[in-house]
Amino acid sequence: MLRPILERADARILDLCCGTGDLAFALERRAQGRVWGVDFAHTMLVRAKEKSLTKMKGAEPNRPILFVESDALRLPFADAAFDLVTAAFGFRNLANYEAGLLEIRRVLKEDGTIAILEFTEPKPGWFGDLYRWYFRTVLPRLGGLISGDQAAYTYLPKSVARFFRPEELRESMLRNGYEGVAVRIWTGGTVALHTGVKTGV
Repeated sequence: MLRPILERADARILDLCCGTGDLAFALERRAQGRVWGVDFAHTMLVRAKEKSLTKMKGAEPNRPILFVESDALRLPFADAAFDLVTAAFGFRNLANYEAGLLEIRRVLKEDGTIAILEFTEPKPGWFGDLYRWYFRTVLPRLGGLISGDQAAYTYLPKSVARFFRPEELRESMLRNGYEGVAVRIWTGGTVALHTGVKTGV
């Protein structure tokens, strides 16, 4: 869906809440233009930069991803700097969702695209109820046993439960200056992709 932007040689792409860089690397592999990654967590960016150096070993340096430590609500970029802003499984961690949407809109060029991939909860029913039981009860214990950090896996379902439902995020995007907002629900209703375009002033 993002290929028309990625295939442009002049495209400028920002991966917001990039964490250790997985989506930024995936974008860079397909992008003809330049990719930036931004995250608030210093240790995540250290890992991302280490992974970037590993990927470049033995390869001809192309356009290395530029990783920047920054608050997503106060980005260190000029207005209308990017053609595409993505966020995968990090947008729900922002302190203020509407402020985040407005800041993304600020750094997007006119006709630029926003793409937010996030966890969501399935609708009530046998699958949704089973998923919620697993997500809130089994996953924290299992994740804690494997990783040794149960708190991280307890935080995850709580953060998803308090995040917008897909239609709520769509409405918020429309209110905050995006048009053509589309919602795609995947993986049995557990993941949602929201895309929209900045138009107007």
